[in-house]
Amino acid sequence: MKFTLIVCTYMRPEPLLRLLQSVQEQTVYPNEILIIDGSLNQETEVILKKNPFQNLHYFLVATENRGLTRQRNFGISKVAESSEVVCFLDDDTVLETDYFEKLLGTYQIYPEALGVGGYINNETQWQWEGEEYIPIANEFFYDGWKRKDGSRFVLRKKLGLDSDCPPGYSSLYSHGRSVGFLPPTGKTYEVEMFMGGVSSFRKKIFDSIQFSNYFEGYGLYEDADFTLRLSKKGKLYLNTAAQLNHYHEASGRPNQYQYGKMIVRNGWYVWRVKNPNPILNDKFKWHAITLLLAAIRFSNSFTTANKKAALTESIGRFVGWWSLIFNKPK
Repeated sequence: MKFTLIVCTYMRPEPLLRLLQSVQEQTVYPNEILIIDGSLNQETEVILKKNPFQNLHYFLVATENRGLTRQRNFGISKVAESSEVVCFLDDDTVLETDYFEKLLGTYQIYPEALGVGGYINNETQWQWEGEEYIPIANEFFYDGWKRKDGSRFVLRKKLGLDSDCPPGYSSLYSHGRSVGFLPPTGKTYEVEMFMGGVSSFRKKIFDSIQFSNYFEGYGLYEDADFTLRLSKKGKLYLNTAAQLNHYHEASGRPNQYQYGKMIVRNGWYVWRVKNPNPILNDKFKWHAITLLLAAIRFSNSFTTANKKAALTESIGRFVGWWSLIFNKPK
């Protein structure tokens, strides 16, 4: 299958170079690589000129095309007509050598797939226990594997506010478990959401759907919005054998206050994409979980090393929730 890789980047020349070096080692190499750069300087362009890569095309976008969703849509407009699949990667990822081989192979096995997500393998410690294992309160167990469950999920379980859906699906009150809660089984799972920074889609779907420009700048949850809308048109999958590492580069991220606001307001937006007309119980659970998570983040300002970041993010969350009363996202 002919495929295009799009990498949207912002002020991260060194991480981008590491990603491209891992692309160079792939068993299957992209037919074209489009670098869509929203940087405010020329450092990324300079490092790419010093380190040329086969089939790479570089675009420095103007202000009107800057921001994750706008850069993705710009990149889609530059994809070759002959491409069958468009892959997206975050600029702070590093691939296993067979990442593209495994990802593209999924489309052969599941020809109905409109999109296939890859698997981040360096963020969670999993342990195989077998199908008969019974997890304890602070564990999450799925398909024979267990991992430590975060304190916020443990508390949600105690309060009856945990997600009632498998990983990769959003409940009617949102706040589900991401595909990061799928274990490293090597299996492919059907999902309705996966992460945009480790994703791929059939090129033909972009004739009828684009990334939403509601998500400005950093674009938090833009991937959930896009994949939820696409899952209403056809099937999506997550292949846990298509693996990479994600290093969460700090540069290019918003400040903690803005991040906190985005978590709540963008979260509300994505919730209504999934459930545009929630019943009272769904509304209660969404708001209860949102306020609970804000309170937990506030408590982190007393218990974690980075107290200021926890405090400012929690304030952003509370302000974001309060703003929904007067100004809901449209």
